[in-house]
Amino acid sequence: MQSFNKPRILIIGCGDIGLRIAKQLSSKYRVFALTSQKSRFQELRGVGAIPVLGDLDKPDSLWRISGLAQIVIHLAPPQNSGHHDCRTRNLLRILAQGSDMVRRLIYVSTTGVYGDHQGAQVSEITPVNPQSERAKRRVDAERALRLWAPAHGVVLTILRVPGIYAHDRLPVERILAGTPALAPSEDAYSNHIHSEDLARLVCAAVYHGKPQRIINTCDGRESKMGDYFDEVADAFGLARPPRLPAVELKKIVSPMLWSFMRESRRVNNDRLSELKIPLRYPSVGHFLKTISKNLSGQPHG
Repeated sequence: MQSFNKPRILIIGCGDIGLRIAKQLSSKYRVFALTSQKSRFQELRGVGAIPVLGDLDKPDSLWRISGLAQIVIHLAPPQNSGHHDCRTRNLLRILAQGSDMVRRLIYVSTTGVYGDHQGAQVSEITPVNPQSERAKRRVDAERALRLWAPAHGVVLTILRVPGIYAHDRLPVERILAGTPALAPSEDAYSNHIHSEDLARLVCAAVYHGKPQRIINTCDGRESKMGDYFDEVADAFGLARPPRLPAVELKKIVSPMLWSFMRESRRVNNDRLSELKIPLRYPSVGHFLKTISKNLSGQPHG
């Protein structure tokens, strides 16, 4: 199929996950990628995407994406302050001017919208209870999208994503720095998804996402955060982090890190089967085994 006859996809926020998505979809779609930096044009073209210059913080710069694509994949995080996601609101205003061009929109949100459940299980029907400013902006984005999509005849899929990891997105530096983890009796449950699995699931949502559907997009493994750090340390042959009680740990870690460490929930991922693809890494441990094998095969000296 000639490229100008292919259906069009627009990726908003084309970082690591967006690049992986573009690479997977560019054979079947004309993939456009919004970027605010001309310096990224070559990188985007290298994965088969067509760069489009625009900045979600500057609504007047977004005119190029109006009426551009039938499918929009929204990966951009909110701005760094406030209770509203102004970037998502700016995006929806310009998409609404595109003569109803958009037929499907996929938004990558966060499981942080659930807040702290003290280790209890949460599912997509659990009421949101955001406790950080960052999570409140995500809830605002979800609500704006859920109002906008049916009003414009758009199939909306919201993927709520926990901690994303990959070979270059592991807490190795944190472990090397000796940053403590919570004592086992106070430790919080955390949830994960490998970046490659996330990219594949976003692509699957292009084909299989149900209308106005929320899906928890995680591997389903129930593990505590300190155990995760221990697994990574063991895989790299590093000393495990020391453990401290919460009252002491809170004094020495950054407020942002503490906001992650204080929230505990076990995320149910039963709806993930709707996207019809198996995970390559059903747990962090499965991925770390590949690292351990590579490290064990390296020469010493």
